[in-house]
Amino acid sequence: MRWPEDIAEAGKIQDTIRRRVRITPLRKVPRFVAGVDAAFSKDKVIGVACLYQYPEMIHIEDAHAAAAILFPYVPGYLTFREGSALIDAVKRLVRRPDVILFDGQGIAHPKGVGIASHMGVLLDMPTIGCGKKRLIGEYEEPGLLKGDWSPLRYRNETVGAVLRTRDNVKPLFTSPGHRTCLQDSIEIILHCAKEYRIPEPLRRADHISKNIRKTIIAHEVPTY
Repeated sequence: MRWPEDIAEAGKIQDTIRRRVRITPLRKVPRFVAGVDAAFSKDKVIGVACLYQYPEMIHIEDAHAAAAILFPYVPGYLTFREGSALIDAVKRLVRRPDVILFDGQGIAHPKGVGIASHMGVLLDMPTIGCGKKRLIGEYEEPGLLKGDWSPLRYRNETVGAVLRTRDNVKPLFTSPGHRTCLQDSIEIILHCAKEYRIPEPLRRADHISKNIRKTIIAHEVPTY
């Protein structure tokens, strides 16, 4: 993965990646689904990948990796901040996921290349974005029951779904990343969200990354 020196170069890289994004239905029902997330210490990003057997949602394994922070926080450019550690974490899984869920956007992005799309191209794997907040687009509030959803529209196109994953809780913003479609995104996110608003693979990845972050910070802070 090439690291840009500034925002202008990052934008050019996104333009190149966008042309390689493919939104197509999954070829088969996935057997393994992974969720990835990242946490940050003072100078490191910790990437975590959690693998589940699908559709049974049985936890199989976890992997993590740490890398130096090489890019500032800029909305819309998340891959350049988290990507290196997340790629390493995915590659450290013993079993290869059939689909990867990202805590972020897929094509529901100003340039159509959120972290799920960008990483999907780099890894050449099917990916889905699952964000807690909207990055772009307009929508009508979906119904209040689990499974209710409404289209997320941007520039007269449907780029994602505003999806209720539990009754009477805030919806999530899901969108296809790469080599998946909108219907795949809705079905897989819903199935992975068993008891909580957030899909289980992403919940576990978030929890583990924060625990590792605490350990790293404890070693970064000098004791007297």
